Amino acid sequence: MKAKNYFKKMAVAAMGLLATGVSANNLKITGTSVDTSAGTVTFNIQWDNSWKTNIAPANYDAVWVFIKYQDCADKLWKHANLSTVSVDHSVGGSVLKLDAVTDGKGVFVYRNANGGGNISSTSVTLKMNVAAANYTNYNFKVFGVEMVNIPSGQFTVGDGTSTSSYTQYTITGNTAITTSSLGTGDSAPAAFPKGYNSFYTMKYEITQEQYVEFLNTLTYGQQARRSVAAPNSAAGTFAFANTYGNGVKIQVPGFNASTPAVYACDLTTGDYNDINDGQNIAMNQLSWADTSAYLDWSALRPMTELEFEKICRGPLSPVAGEYAWGTTEINYIPSGSVTNAYMANEGSNTVANGRANYYLSSAYSHYGPGRVVKSGFSATNSTGRITAGASYYGAMEMSGNTYEFAVTTKTAGNSYTGVLGDGELSTITATDGDSNQLNWPDNTGVYLRGGDFLGAANYSGNNSTFLRISDRASGAAAAGRVAGSAGVPGTAGYGGRGVR
Repeated sequence: MKAKNYFKKMAVAAMGLLATGVSANNLKITGTSVDTSAGTVTFNIQWDNSWKTNIAPANYDAVWVFIKYQDCADKLWKHANLSTVSVDHSVGGSVLKLDAVTDGKGVFVYRNANGGGNISSTSVTLKMNVAAANYTNYNFKVFGVEMVNIPSGQFTVGDGTSTSSYTQYTITGNTAITTSSLGTGDSAPAAFPKGYNSFYTMKYEITQEQYVEFLNTLTYGQQARRSVAAPNSAAGTFAFANTYGNGVKIQVPGFNASTPAVYACDLTTGDYNDINDGQNIAMNQLSWADTSAYLDWSALRPMTELEFEKICRGPLSPVAGEYAWGTTEINYIPSGSVTNAYMANEGSNTVANGRANYYLSSAYSHYGPGRVVKSGFSATNSTGRITAGASYYGAMEMSGNTYEFAVTTKTAGNSYTGVLGDGELSTITATDGDSNQLNWPDNTGVYLRGGDFLGAANYSGNNSTFLRISDRASGAAAAGRVAGSAGVPGTAGYGGRGVR
């Protein structure tokens, strides 16, 4: 998501604020305007590779759209509540439709009828519901996250082969699941999200551009907790370590512990947010606290281990040792095959079944790019599920690139009830910038799933088994940002994805 500048105040009362384009992977939100008298925001939305189908997988993709506003008096960004009545919002033309949600934190925009292909620019108008609003004194930003619908229905967890896999078990509803069914030490109380009900998942891992836009709506103190370098560091300082393809930098330093910094993407040093600065590269080097804060801020929530397996496998019977694309085939991405490095169309010039970004080495050399790559790097308009490396329902990089955080069915995580983020973070000094949602676990209640590009940090290894759908060998997430050691993943390979 990219906002080149904040909305500019205008003298016309009915058209108070304007903004330039916003993008996220192949999603674009442009031409935004605000009618301050009506309390509405209008913009154009478009994205690529959209679908809706009534045959397997019988689902569709969507965009989760939400709005942040900034009071010109205090300069703080807040989450804008929207009308919970769908007809209060409107979509131009007949291609798209829109659903409001009961908590008013955003809307879902998706295809109105079965079909596939790119969505051309379409006008959307959203009705805001901000308490005691004085819209003429506010700046606004509109954000979009590409999502995939996961239909309701039964599915099976555990493949009988992968390390620490669940005992193979079919989930047929929302009743409690006992330890005897899932395996020693694992259980899922009735309120634990099991994946049986319909939900949405992010289509892609959090990108570096999305994380930059997140940072740019935080206070100085919150930024200090959500990055490594202090917000008042010199312009051009990497916000995280300058390793493994992370290019988030401080563009304008913060000041006096009160004025927040401005962050930007700059993987190829020069102009900030240039076309080859890695905006669509997956965000890595995130701690669990970073990812949970992003999910709370965007009014999403963490997925569970059970939901992770449903997203990957769908209703199909488990295959021993399978990856997210449903087979046991896997091929690393050779560094020499990476094309259009760090650009929006970064990809691979070789097509293979089960193409994934994972760690493979001999005693003398490492095979692969050795960094995070673009979210959805192996998908084109001519690839199928296996050659694109897609999950059953169309989510990308569920195996490889960065680790996925999933709330565990172990005791440390299974009190989680699926409470949604509310768009706001903690403002208490000790936890400023952290997620603050009821029953969201700390790192001990989150397992790492799906493997990453880094894996075993030694001279000879292959971490492909960690990419399996049912593999739980990586265990709980580290408490903070840590370096890896032999056989133990560090947070350089940690990314993020949320659900709703």
